[in-house]
Amino acid sequence: MITRNEFWSIMSAYGSQIWPAQIIFYFAAIVIVGWLLLRPGRLPSFFARLYLSIAFAWIAVFFYLTLARGMAGNSRGNYINGALFVFVAILFAVDLFRHKMQFSLPAVRWQKYAVLLLAMLVFCYPFIGLLSGNDFASLIVPGTHPCPTVALALVLLILALPYVDKVIFILLIFLAVPFTPFLQIARYGVYEDTILLAAGLYGLVLLVKYWKPKVE
Repeated sequence: MITRNEFWSIMSAYGSQIWPAQIIFYFAAIVIVGWLLLRPGRLPSFFARLYLSIAFAWIAVFFYLTLARGMAGNSRGNYINGALFVFVAILFAVDLFRHKMQFSLPAVRWQKYAVLLLAMLVFCYPFIGLLSGNDFASLIVPGTHPCPTVALALVLLILALPYVDKVIFILLIFLAVPFTPFLQIARYGVYEDTILLAAGLYGLVLLVKYWKPKVE
């Protein structure tokens, strides 16, 4: 397992090499999420699934398998993580044609405010990094970095409940909950990932609650 200094060195090198992709992915996510929240429908839901499919594929190829392949500390870990992100990207791509997941704010008031708060926090990832003293290249950004992208995907999947792809949801909760407190936060000092942990725990609660959609 890599050290904290090695972790941030890899993050900085990766951020420098992909510039300005993180800016493009970040603002694209803001536009798509804003579109979904203001005018929910089939078209913004389509673009949300397309965005997530591209983002997960990007992270698999450019983060785990090439530019940041030292992150796992060994090639086996890189291939496992890369394969997992490719699999999630494929599942989102498949839903472009199935149209199973449609994203909209929940009708329950407290759930609406909770998911809006989580969405805003996800977009605060790079600003929390700046406040933590990280240089610009080391900032962790939704769309190009694994953790905030998983958090963003969880927020969007919450918007699709109860008609959500449970395979994707369970995989992303597994990425968010068991490892985040012990690796990203405690070992590497990625305090932004408390947002990922919160999204994972909240998603888990709602997934259990809505496991079986009510028959109307």
